[in-house]
Amino acid sequence: MKIKKLLVANRGEISLRILRTAKELGIQTIAVYSDADQGAPYVRFADEAVGIGPSNASQSYLHIEKILEVAKTFKADAIHPGYGFLSENPEFARKIIESGLIFIGPTPEAMALMGNKLAAKKAVSDYGIPLVPGAQTPIQHLENAKMVAEKIGYPILIKASAGGGGKGMRIVHHPSEINEQLERAISEAQSSFGDPSVFIEKLILSPKHIEIQILADHHQNIVHLFERECSIQRRHQKVIEEAPSPFVNAELRAAMGKAAVLVAKACGYQGAGTVEFIVDKDRNFFFLEMNTRLQVEHPVTEMITGVDLVKEQIEIAEGNQLRFTQSDLKINGHALEVRVYAEDPQNNFLPSTGQLKTYITPKGPGIRVDDGYVEGMEIPVYYDPMIAKLIVYAENRSLAIEKMKRAIEEYRIIGVKTTLSFCHWVMKHESFQSGKFTTGFIEDYFKPEMLQDNFSTEELEIAALISTFHLKTQNAGPILQKDQKPKSPWRKNRI
Repeated sequence: MKIKKLLVANRGEISLRILRTAKELGIQTIAVYSDADQGAPYVRFADEAVGIGPSNASQSYLHIEKILEVAKTFKADAIHPGYGFLSENPEFARKIIESGLIFIGPTPEAMALMGNKLAAKKAVSDYGIPLVPGAQTPIQHLENAKMVAEKIGYPILIKASAGGGGKGMRIVHHPSEINEQLERAISEAQSSFGDPSVFIEKLILSPKHIEIQILADHHQNIVHLFERECSIQRRHQKVIEEAPSPFVNAELRAAMGKAAVLVAKACGYQGAGTVEFIVDKDRNFFFLEMNTRLQVEHPVTEMITGVDLVKEQIEIAEGNQLRFTQSDLKINGHALEVRVYAEDPQNNFLPSTGQLKTYITPKGPGIRVDDGYVEGMEIPVYYDPMIAKLIVYAENRSLAIEKMKRAIEEYRIIGVKTTLSFCHWVMKHESFQSGKFTTGFIEDYFKPEMLQDNFSTEELEIAALISTFHLKTQNAGPILQKDQKPKSPWRKNRI
């Protein structure tokens, strides 16, 4: 079925990114927005925009019935969930399908299966996918936890079965800590996901976090689009990503790609998805989970493959076969992405809300900025504090790092603190440049005072304002007197 009208059930930069591809495909678009987002760029970009409630996400972007009502009233054919909010909610997908609409994503059954980490592990184990040693069933009580921990050995990782984003996760180094950490993990799992189930895994020391992008159509065709390196994290959430990984060689890439395809087969997957692995220092890899949606970091894959992943999502949802096979896909060049968060890296990355008094993005070949804000807008307290994603592309990794450093230096944001200074510091760090970093990079190397300098906040803002004024006026040309005509060098060369 050809999609003629698409509703994007999301906000900010990902909503705008999806709307742009839909417009290129000739699809009419509907945006939904909360009170906090009524002036956002994505709202103005869509063909139609509909308010769905208060700023609080539970009364707007998480309100399934309101979104379905808008889709029905404005005659949408399909709904794209983006990422976050309802993107991995099987009930939302099921209700969309029951309403006679197309859900741009996997089946509700595949989403539910992969959304439960223990169920996912059981499903993929039948295909010989390597799993981290640990319990394959929920931990029922403390004695059960102690038995599992003693069997696999400390340190261990307690994880929420239905979780993600680092919530409901606790590291235990010694038996004396297990009681307290187990209680905390269960409590956080219940409050975050409504499910207190947790399980235990062996903690892999000095790991890399590597993920594989897959695409699967309705005709049993599955391909992988290589890996993304996602090891630079704070609070178990990614800050910097790149493709390909400097750590992954051709042999490991092929093995992980094959495993990711098998994971997709294990759940009958359709659409775009990401299979996440943890990799130890000896390049042994273990299945972590599958994200049944588009990833925040999908642009780096697009840059090195030339594949528009949102376009592929839409065409798969329409029932089309993939236009390419695995042998058609090649890695070209190198891409880096930094997430520009409104956070203070000098204060434990705490959110920094406020007005974007100055907002100027970098420009130039190989630079892409996916953002959802313009100068003068407020960063609201209700949602994730990400302002933008800054992506660069170059022919190799060292050139990409240099381009990223230049792009970060050119980015101008005044009004809120951001992670740009931290990301610039990472780009210059020897461990990052060598590719030898792990998920412990921040804990191992970063201290807030490393971003301090000898200038006061007032001096830095004045310098930034002067630089901003220069950027805005450098192409304005000379000031002309009244009735004075500009001189053109082209006059000298007329034939």
